[in-house]
Amino acid sequence: MQFHHHGYVSTDPRVQPAAGNGVDRPTELPDQMDVLIVGTGPAGMITAAQLSQFPNVNTRIIEKRPHRLEIGQADGIQARSVETFQAFGFANRLIDEAYHITEMNFWKPDPADPAKIVRTARTKDDPNGVSEFPHLIVNQARILDYFAEFSLLSPGRVEPDYGIEFVDLTVHPDGEYPVEVRVRHTAGEREGEERTVRAKYVVGSDGARSGVRTSIGRKLSGDQANHAWGVMDVLAVTDFPDIRTKCAIQSQSGGSILLIPREGGHLFRMYVDLGEVPLEGSAAVRATTIEEIIERANKIMAPYTVDVKNVAWHSVYEVGHRLTDAFDDVGDADTDIDSPTRTPRVFITGDACHTHSAKAGQGMNVSMQDGWNLAWKLGHVVEGRSPESLLRTYSGERQVIAKNLIDFDKEWSTLMATKPEDLEDPSYLEDFYVKTAEFPAGFMTEYQPSMITGDTEHQDLATGYPVGKRFKSAQVARVCDTNPLHLGHQAVADGRWRIYVFADAQNTAAQEFGEWLGTSPDSPVVAHTAGFGTAGQDDDALFDARVIYQQPHEEVDISTVPAVLKPKVGPFDLHTWEKVYATLPEEDIFEERGISRDGAVVVVRPDQYVAAVLPLTDKTALTEFFKPIFR
Repeated sequence: MQFHHHGYVSTDPRVQPAAGNGVDRPTELPDQMDVLIVGTGPAGMITAAQLSQFPNVNTRIIEKRPHRLEIGQADGIQARSVETFQAFGFANRLIDEAYHITEMNFWKPDPADPAKIVRTARTKDDPNGVSEFPHLIVNQARILDYFAEFSLLSPGRVEPDYGIEFVDLTVHPDGEYPVEVRVRHTAGEREGEERTVRAKYVVGSDGARSGVRTSIGRKLSGDQANHAWGVMDVLAVTDFPDIRTKCAIQSQSGGSILLIPREGGHLFRMYVDLGEVPLEGSAAVRATTIEEIIERANKIMAPYTVDVKNVAWHSVYEVGHRLTDAFDDVGDADTDIDSPTRTPRVFITGDACHTHSAKAGQGMNVSMQDGWNLAWKLGHVVEGRSPESLLRTYSGERQVIAKNLIDFDKEWSTLMATKPEDLEDPSYLEDFYVKTAEFPAGFMTEYQPSMITGDTEHQDLATGYPVGKRFKSAQVARVCDTNPLHLGHQAVADGRWRIYVFADAQNTAAQEFGEWLGTSPDSPVVAHTAGFGTAGQDDDALFDARVIYQQPHEEVDISTVPAVLKPKVGPFDLHTWEKVYATLPEEDIFEERGISRDGAVVVVRPDQYVAAVLPLTDKTALTEFFKPIFR
C-alpha cells in the first residue's frame, strides 16, 4: 500500500481523499447520475466498488431492502475471487475469517451393507496448485460488507441508497441522460412514493427475477427445473466424522447431500436432495418444511445422525439452467434502437442474466467477475478516456463465460443427483471433481480477441501468461528493499492498465524500451496520460508500468532504471521506487511463467486478464494495441 505521498498520514491509510462526486456527495438519490446500479448483491457491489475509484463518475446504487443484507444465500468463495479481493484490499482479512477448503471427501453406500454409507475417497481441493490463494467459505453478507467498506473509503465515496425499489425504465434515443428510470421508496418517510430519475447507464444486478432485464425485453431461457434441493445452515450435534470437511454423500436410496462446513467452527450447510420435481409439483416441493429436510438428511446419512439444535437459514430451490441471449439492451435487431452500432445503455449482471445450481459454488463468483468486467469499462467511457464501443465488449465476453458455466453445472449437478450404481464407473464423481478443478476455481475463463484482447502471435514469449486468461502471479524480489513478494498482488482495483516489462538488465533493449515508453509521443503512456490527465496528476495515473529483470536484485542498479518505471507521484513529485523487480534464485519468474530471456511485454487489463504479449523490441505493437482503446 502506498501512502504519505500527499503528506504524512497517521490515520487509516486505506481512507483515500474524497474527490469529484465524492466531495459533498448528496445523501438523497439525485435526479440525474452517470451510472445507476440496481441491486446490492455481489455483482452490484463490486460494480459500485470499482466505480468508486472513478470519482468523476456519478455512481449510485439502489436496494429495495431498507438495510444491508444480514443472511446471505451464497457462501463459496473460489480462489479466483480471492485474487480479486486482493486487488480490492481485503483478501487477507477475509482469509482469516473464513473456513478453508483443502480437501473434499466422498461417501457412498458400503458394499458390505449398502444401507450404510462409508468414506470412499479423499481428494485435494486444488490438486494442481492453480492459485496461491485458498478456496473459502464465508457468508455472502460479509463479502458485501467488505465491498461497501472499500466503496466508502474510495475517492467516490459510493454507498447504497437503501429502501429504493426499481420499477421500470425507458431508453430514449438521444439526450445526455437517455435512460429514464422509475423508482419507488420502500422505507422511511417517503415510503410508497414514486419518482423518475435519469441516468447515462443502468446496471441491473437485481437477481433472477430482474426487473431491469424485463424492462429491456431480455428473457432467461433454458432447461425447465426438474430436481429440487433443500438447503440449510445449521448448528447440530452429530457423530458424522467428516462434519468439518467438505463432502459429497450418496446413499443407496439415491438421495445425495453436499456438505459445506461454514466459518466459525460450528456452523455447516447441507444441500439435501429432495428428488425429481413433477411437472405440476413445484409448489408442493417448495413447501417442504425444515423438519422434512432434516429427516431426509438423516436418512441419507445413516448410520450417522444429525441432531439439529439451531437453524440459521433454510430454503428449497429447484435446479434450473437459464441464460439470456445478450447481457445488454442492444441486441442484433435491425432497427434504429437495437442497431449493433448503438451504444448499450442498460446492462444486466449475475443472476439477472444466468442462473444455475449452487453445487459448483459458482453463482456469486461468476457474478462478481461480470460486475468487474463491466465497471472499469463504464469508468473509462464515462470519464472520456475510451470510446463507447468499449461497452459492447461486456456482453460479448461474459455471455460466453456464462454459457460455459451452465454447461459445466449441468454435468456436475446431474452427477450429484445420480445413484452411485448408475454411474459408469464407481469413482466417476470424484474423478470428475479432480479433473475439472480448475474450472470451478475460476481459472478457465479465456477471453477471445477483441478491441481489448490481442491475438496469440507472440504467445511464445510468455507461455505462462496465455492471452485472454487471468494474470497468474509469481514471486519476485523488489529491488529497492529486497523484499520477496507476489507480483500480481501489487495490482490494485483502480481501473489502470498494467504494463509488465520482462527484461535483461544487461541488455540495451530494456533501457531503450523504457526511455521510449516514458518520453516518446507515440508511447501510449505519454499520449494518453497527457490527453486525459489533469494538472498535478501522478505520472502513472492511467498506466501502471513495472519492470522485472531476470538478474537477482544485487545485479540491478536501480539508479539507471528509466524514469517511467520510477514515476513521480503526489504534490511533492516523489519518486516511486517500488515498481522495479528482480528474480528470486529459488523461484525464477522467467522459468515459472515461460518468459523469453530476450524479454517480453505483458499487457494486463484493469480486471487482471492478460490483454497482449508483445516483443520488447517492437514498440509499434504496443502503440497499435492501445489505439482503439483510448480516444
